[in-house]
Amino acid sequence: MSPRRARHPSAHPQLLLLLGSGLTVVLIVIIVAALLIREHTSTLQAAKRSSTNIAQLINADVLRNVELYDLALKGLIAARQREDLTKVDATIQHLVQFDLSTAAPFKGEVLMLDANGNVIADSSTLRPTPRNFADRDYFQVHLKDPQAGLYISRAFQIRCDCDQVWRIAFSRRVSGPNGEFAGVAVATMRLAYFDQLFSTLAIGNGSSVNLLNTHGILLAQQPLLESDMINKDLSERPNFKRMLREGNGSFQATSTITGKDRLYTFTTVGTLPLIVVVALSREDVFAPWKRAALLTSGATGILCVGLLWLAWMLRRELRRRYRAERVLSELAATDALTGLANRRILDERLRQEWDRAQRSTEPLTLLMIDVDHFKAFNDRHGHSGGDEALRTVAQVIAGNIRRPADLAARYGGEEFAVVLPHTDAAGAMVIAEHIRSSVEHLPRAAGSEGPITVSIGMSTWDKRNRQSLEALLLSADQALYEAKHGGRNRIVDATRH
Repeated sequence: MSPRRARHPSAHPQLLLLLGSGLTVVLIVIIVAALLIREHTSTLQAAKRSSTNIAQLINADVLRNVELYDLALKGLIAARQREDLTKVDATIQHLVQFDLSTAAPFKGEVLMLDANGNVIADSSTLRPTPRNFADRDYFQVHLKDPQAGLYISRAFQIRCDCDQVWRIAFSRRVSGPNGEFAGVAVATMRLAYFDQLFSTLAIGNGSSVNLLNTHGILLAQQPLLESDMINKDLSERPNFKRMLREGNGSFQATSTITGKDRLYTFTTVGTLPLIVVVALSREDVFAPWKRAALLTSGATGILCVGLLWLAWMLRRELRRRYRAERVLSELAATDALTGLANRRILDERLRQEWDRAQRSTEPLTLLMIDVDHFKAFNDRHGHSGGDEALRTVAQVIAGNIRRPADLAARYGGEEFAVVLPHTDAAGAMVIAEHIRSSVEHLPRAAGSEGPITVSIGMSTWDKRNRQSLEALLLSADQALYEAKHGGRNRIVDATRH
């Protein structure tokens, strides 16, 4: 039987190496992922701050210019209500009425309409062209609501071939001495103002700046996402409803116009019924982050793969080293000639089983086996024949030792030993007899006068006797001596003497 293999701790370092490498890779991935997530959040926050600043700049500029238009309207109304102004020259009247309107940028017409919607004063001429605007939304609003205040109309194009650009109108109600409706003061502004304002802002490709009124009508957009966007009603769109509900803020959503993800930042223009919306393309916002994330992820992936590959190669080297050490260990524990355990392993195992038997009180039997007349056999057949005989006997002994705990060893020369833990004298006698009989029936060597035989001395320790390990060895050796001097090819049990 082969000797027990010495325990080797190589399996544990290999497992620890793989676990350590795996945990290191997981930690690297977690750290990189956390950094990328933090950078993603920082990029989003920076985009929100940038779009908020843009919205506030537009807010301030639009509010300032709307105030200029409002001042022009208030100045026109105040001048029209001055009785002393009717006594001066028409040119002076015109200058006084429209003096404040000259400061308004991208100004179109500034008109005074009477209670029927007829033009009674025009900033562009001393004698206004007969026109009627009673059907316009700004006229109808003030006619029906005395508290309308400053009203901002929908975008429109004037009724002539001279100028087809889009405009919006700012208007205020004109009341008579008793508060009755006396007309409307209206000033138009070309929407080119918003195009110029928005075009000066760097918002990136795929993004847009928008101006809507609180009814959801798009008044201006730069750049135009579709050719017919101006004056389009967006009041039923979910994104507009959210803006109208919240008033100011930011959120991410899909554009119902382009179908792409956008970062919307919006703010109400003072107390005016206007909403400025900066819609940044998420693709543009996160493009630098995506490039950095791809580069970082690629480098991290290469690092992790390299680390795992190195760990695997180191594991292979450890396995090779373990196999080499195991071979050396087996060689050191094995008798080179017979393949059985050597004397050192026999002494170690016998001591281990003896200590275990003392604790468990289970019986322990030792067999000492000697090849009969081996010196004469060796002289007759030579060393090679003697060695072959010893190997054959060793194979027979090992073939009859089947339990994992049992051990067969070469004791020295032509002598062998068998350790049988948990085996009483009766059981050991059966094994010993199998060994003796099997050796006796081996094929005879050429030129031999008789079969190869063995003598066996047997000694058993159990809980009833108090002998030491040395006494167990001595009694087994004495039993072997008796077997050889009693005629050989026999078994002697020391416990029966």
